[in-house]
Amino acid sequence: MFGFIFTYLYWYFRPLIKWFLRRTTRLCELQRICYGEPAGAPRSIGVEFCLTHTRSHYIQEFVRQLNEISDNMEFTGENKRIMITQGVVTVLQIKKIKPTVHPQFVHSFSRCLEQIWGYKQLMVEVEQLRTTFYDSDNSEHEQKLLELWQRLMPNDPLEARVTKQWQEIGFQGDDPKTDFRGMGMLGLENLLYFATEYEGPARHVLSHSYHPVHGYAFAIVGINLTSMAYNLLKDGSAKTHIFNASRNLPTIRTFHQFYSYLFYEFDRYWIASKPQNMMDFSIIREKFENNIRASLANTSTLFRVNISVDNI
Repeated sequence: MFGFIFTYLYWYFRPLIKWFLRRTTRLCELQRICYGEPAGAPRSIGVEFCLTHTRSHYIQEFVRQLNEISDNMEFTGENKRIMITQGVVTVLQIKKIKPTVHPQFVHSFSRCLEQIWGYKQLMVEVEQLRTTFYDSDNSEHEQKLLELWQRLMPNDPLEARVTKQWQEIGFQGDDPKTDFRGMGMLGLENLLYFATEYEGPARHVLSHSYHPVHGYAFAIVGINLTSMAYNLLKDGSAKTHIFNASRNLPTIRTFHQFYSYLFYEFDRYWIASKPQNMMDFSIIREKFENNIRASLANTSTLFRVNISVDNI
């Protein structure tokens, strides 16, 4: 009840508060955010909130245009530069900001626009990968699957395309294609990136999956963590890390790195939890996700894969 009342009062008095601050600081809300908040998540999240709740029809229109461009995955290259410039000019005119007096605002605001709509575009790209089903008749899909095996098991050649060997890296049956149904090609792309860019740590994690007591199905858990990463991206929780990790336009590589962090840290959390068997997976996964969400609630959070070799 108290939260409802506070929210109502906030939105009721927000225009008055903005007017008062504008008169006393001679800066609009966007300027106060760009000057007062650190670069990265604190600044970009603040700018996004301000733009989303603007009452200016002109700003609403350029937000709509940026949404359309990012939804079509056209927020790149020269097109991105033009749209950011148009957005900056619109705000400068509406808010009566002189760029010669506030050149830092132009730079900071431009960076925020790049991050905000880069994130929206990233969500579209990730969704496209998730809804792309693994096709064993697609040579590119097949090549990526075989490369995953080669990265994880370089000294053990596959005897055949369909073989029980796949279970050695945590797939459920003789043909991994059935395990990608939930997350599509996104699951494979995540696993392959982790095994390629963090080859040593990925094999180290794989070795943990063989533990006689605390072992788990490496690939299946990896695909499950793809689902976690996807949901964190989709509901906006991942903005904190991605905005802090991206100096410029967030890309699919940024998402893969986020996933790699989740996989590496989940493995450590799993081993530290000393599960009795895989029946404990749901409980441990939920606790791990809650910890991640708690960290992401802090706008200064930036995840990095902390490489360490341990014995279990």
